[in-house]
Amino acid sequence: MTKLPRPFFVLAPMDDVTDTVFRQIVGECAAPDLYFTEFVNVDGLQSPGREKLLKKLKFSKKEKPIIAQLWGKDPKNYYKTARDIVEMGFDGIDINLGCPDKAVIKNGCCIALINNRVLTGEIIQAVREGGSSLPLSVKTRLGLNEVDYTWHEFLLQQKLNMLTIHGRTAKQLSKVPAEWDAIEHVRGLRDKLSPTTLIVGNGDVMNRTQGEELAKKHQLDGIMIGRGIFHDPYAFALESPWPNMSRAEKLDLYRKQVELFQKTWNDNERKIYTLNKFCKIYINDFDGAKELREELMSCQTPEELLRRLDSYR
Repeated sequence: MTKLPRPFFVLAPMDDVTDTVFRQIVGECAAPDLYFTEFVNVDGLQSPGREKLLKKLKFSKKEKPIIAQLWGKDPKNYYKTARDIVEMGFDGIDINLGCPDKAVIKNGCCIALINNRVLTGEIIQAVREGGSSLPLSVKTRLGLNEVDYTWHEFLLQQKLNMLTIHGRTAKQLSKVPAEWDAIEHVRGLRDKLSPTTLIVGNGDVMNRTQGEELAKKHQLDGIMIGRGIFHDPYAFALESPWPNMSRAEKLDLYRKQVELFQKTWNDNERKIYTLNKFCKIYINDFDGAKELREELMSCQTPEELLRRLDSYR
């Protein structure tokens, strides 16, 4: 992580979105400085259901450097999984302490661990011991129901290599603008408590230019882009060609993703619905886009999807 530029840019982990296929497509368009996997549950990985989850940790040599993002509850499973992550060749491990999903919170995981700091400390220590050769980071939010800087103070006291802050509480989801001044406050805490911890800001960033401005204004080490990639797969580019690309060019890029999906996954690993959702990235801003999007999203197989795309070339 010390070799990353300043500011560095990160593709956010998004479940059923940032799999190896989409990461490769983004990398071909305009690569981020750092990739994250989808978040994967350590308790599931260390259970009979392991094989079903391993797909979330699949990556290619093109997606480097890459960090595996983990979540769960049992420190022993975090330890075992961290050892696995080292053997798989990842460049770092991130603990998801920010997911706002109600079922996840009800289970006492991710951002719910703000209320169980003893267990959080045990989890961090378990990952540190299991993945001793790899950098350790955490992604979290401003708080559960309200902003709680004692949470960030606690995390910084763990001497993490990197801390990513999504500028909203879990309760806020994505319904309000991200609070970048609050992210800056955490950066100030970093300066006092753990100067070597890199601080990454996340929330409402649409492109590299905006990210560079936010990093400079709030004195951050890095910027993470999540939903912005749905508006422009070239979001990490210095100058994106996306606004001026033709319908045919955008459809060709989608075709490339479908073909890579077909080559990478079998029916048991990834269902077609995880591919259909990408229609809103490529099928946009031209006459008939809505109708075409609905037609493509009704496809039941990658082969059918490719045939439909071919008919619009």
